[in-house]
Order: sequence, then C-alpha cells, then structure tokens
Amino acid sequence: MWQGTLLSIHTAVEGRAPMVAHDSIKLIEGLGLEGDHYATGKGKYSEFPDIREVTLIENETLVALERDHGVTLHADEHRRNLTVSGVPLNHLVGQRFHVGDSLLLGGRLNTPCRYLDLVADKKVCDLLHHQSGLNCSIVRGGSISVEDIIRPD
Repeated sequence: MWQGTLLSIHTAVEGRAPMVAHDSIKLIEGLGLEGDHYATGKGKYSEFPDIREVTLIENETLVALERDHGVTLHADEHRRNLTVSGVPLNHLVGQRFHVGDSLLLGGRLNTPCRYLDLVADKKVCDLLHHQSGLNCSIVRGGSISVEDIIRPD
C-alpha cells in the first residue's frame, strides 16, 4: 500500500497566464479547481474528449528530469495543478484515491505537448513522454491543502 503527499497546488486564471501557487483550494465536483481557467471556461485544451478536472504530476519526475537531463522544471512551470510525492500516478488510471478529504478518479495519463515547451521556454516535451502526469475527475470535492495525505480509496 502506498501513501503520498501533496507538495504544491497551482492554477491559472486563463490560458498562458502564469501559474499561481495556493496553500489550499477548493475542488469542485464535476468542474475543477476553484478559479482555475478550465473550471471557469477561460482555458483551451485539445479537442480530445477526456477527464481533466484536475491534473497531477509526480515530483519524482521533476527530480529525475533535473538529474538525468540537467533541466529544472519548477512547480509553477509544468502546468499541472497538483505536484505530488510518493504517488504512483501511472498506476492510477481508472482508480479512485483521496487527496485529503476529496476523492479523485484517475482518467488518463497526461500527454506532454509542445505548448509546454513554449510556455516554460524549455525543451521538456519529449523528455516527459509517459511521465507527464495524470488527468483526473473529482468524485467528491472539498478543500485540499499543501501537505495533505494522498492515499488509495
């Protein structure tokens, strides 16, 4: 059995806007993170139908990116909402798990795109293949905070 930790929370008010860090935020069931551009309809995503109410990425991926390729990608640059540690995201497709008191359902693995290279001004897209995080739906909303425990349902 695994148990992880929520390291950071980020949202953007609109597409290409800088990511803003939060100590805590409300997850809204069926919608997304309060104030995030996808929840408010001010964001654009691919036309591919998908679950994408909240996105997560493993801090371990960011550490490996720097160690193996000399590329530092900070939590406010990777464009995912939640940075987590100790959470096996690639194994959570179709699985339910808790972030604090909220409940998420793993949708599909996030696919890196050239947009990330553009907004981060770093060549990371190809380096993040199969490690770009997880798109999830919010089954049960609520407030989450940095340092919340993440665990299986």
